[in-house]
Amino acid sequence: MQKYFVGVDIGSLTVKVVLINNDLEIIGLAKTRAGYSGREVATRLKEQVLLESGLTTEVVSTTVATGYGRVTFPSDREISEITCQAKGITHLFPNARTVIDIGGQDSKVIKLLSNGKVADFTMNDKCAAGTGRFLEVMASALEVESHEIGELVSASENPTKISSFCTVFAESEIISQVSAGAQKSDILAGVCDSVASRVASMTRRTGLEMDIVFTGGVALNRGVVNTLSKHLGHPLLVFQEPVITAALGAALLAREIHK
Repeated sequence: MQKYFVGVDIGSLTVKVVLINNDLEIIGLAKTRAGYSGREVATRLKEQVLLESGLTTEVVSTTVATGYGRVTFPSDREISEITCQAKGITHLFPNARTVIDIGGQDSKVIKLLSNGKVADFTMNDKCAAGTGRFLEVMASALEVESHEIGELVSASENPTKISSFCTVFAESEIISQVSAGAQKSDILAGVCDSVASRVASMTRRTGLEMDIVFTGGVALNRGVVNTLSKHLGHPLLVFQEPVITAALGAALLAREIHK
């Protein structure tokens, strides 16, 4: 009889749910903004994924929750996002040794052993610089949607320099650059470079080893992907759905727990 397992990742900005079967196949997934109550959103997404897959709650053997809001969600086990990311990334990229995860409110660098276990990690969760929130604020100041950043950055010919890591000061900086006549594409290129520079420095402190996987919502931003790759001097591997890797890891761990 086929068994099913659910991974729920309640992040600061986004909730992700992944459903897998006993053969490690992704049967369904869903993601959306966390809103006011990440728990309510996660409950709704879990129901949605099961409904779209033609399944009911009763067939789910084990559910694992991770992320900032994991303690609020009724699950069989709560596991840290670091552990879940390591599990999900190793499943997708067996040769991964360095994981760069840039989410909404924090950025993390995880160093993996050859067996996929976590050897070390560094986290920036005290400052918005180097996170998705930083990019959102800068894009908003320029009246640009976040998904447009990558394309605009590719058109940049003269990137500006963002000297401040503070979100408030950086926003004032780009407003001044707009007043001085700088192009949006050049300002956004400077913003991406600022994020990439900070994360690259954190990566080197943690220890850089190939293969390097870039995950989290910001990994969808080609401007940051390309700029970070240049800073590190190495190519970055990106899963087609980089925001769900921790939720996938949670589902995979749910399967192991059930055994």
